[in-house]
Amino acid sequence: MPHRSAALPALIMAVASGICTAHAQPSVTAAATAATNVLSLSASASVEVTMDTLSVTLAAAREGPDASVVQSQLRQALEAALAEARKAARPKALEVQTGAFSLSPRYANPPARSSQPSVTGWVGRAELVIEGRDLPAVAQLVGRLSTMSVARVAFGLSREVREQVEQETTRQAITRFRTQADSYARQFGFSGYQIREVQVGLQEPPVMLARAPMMRAASMPEVQESLPVEAGKTTVSSTVSGSVQMVR
Repeated sequence: MPHRSAALPALIMAVASGICTAHAQPSVTAAATAATNVLSLSASASVEVTMDTLSVTLAAAREGPDASVVQSQLRQALEAALAEARKAARPKALEVQTGAFSLSPRYANPPARSSQPSVTGWVGRAELVIEGRDLPAVAQLVGRLSTMSVARVAFGLSREVREQVEQETTRQAITRFRTQADSYARQFGFSGYQIREVQVGLQEPPVMLARAPMMRAASMPEVQESLPVEAGKTTVSSTVSGSVQMVR
């Protein structure tokens, strides 16, 4: 009897081990089966759209021997342009914001055997950004700001238009992905497919920099002329990539 009692736990362990092995084996087979007949593919779509936003950066540059005088001159030029721009500001159509404001010393060549170059003057720069969806209004306002000069002109897409176009390109890319998956699966002799994994990517349209017209000198009289602008087109793209399981 004691001999039989000692053998019973070993027998139970052996049976349990066999049960675990029997249950584990089908899962390995299922995983191996699932890894076959997998097709990887990608599809993309793009839409060309006219840019509807204009951004103009104006700048004022001053220099002189006194830092406080140069700074004061920059502030006067910026405040005058800002006061005029605020009169025309409208949400989304025409918006105004100040840009960079810098003041730095200008050094003379250091004399021989000296590590302390002397400051001979100061150079400053102030910027004002005018942007909006009303392109004619932005162009006309820029022509009225005589205290600052045009430094940079850029076109882009408003958020509303960009999101709308992104939805359209994504819809087209998904449709092409599904069409390709079904076509390829049938060409390989399968009846259809099941999606395993998928990724959707959007390509941000670039900001188009236009060549700025000749900068107006601070000493020139005010010229009431609108800035000549013409918006071009940009391309918004979406890509859908992933893998599908071809099924019989």
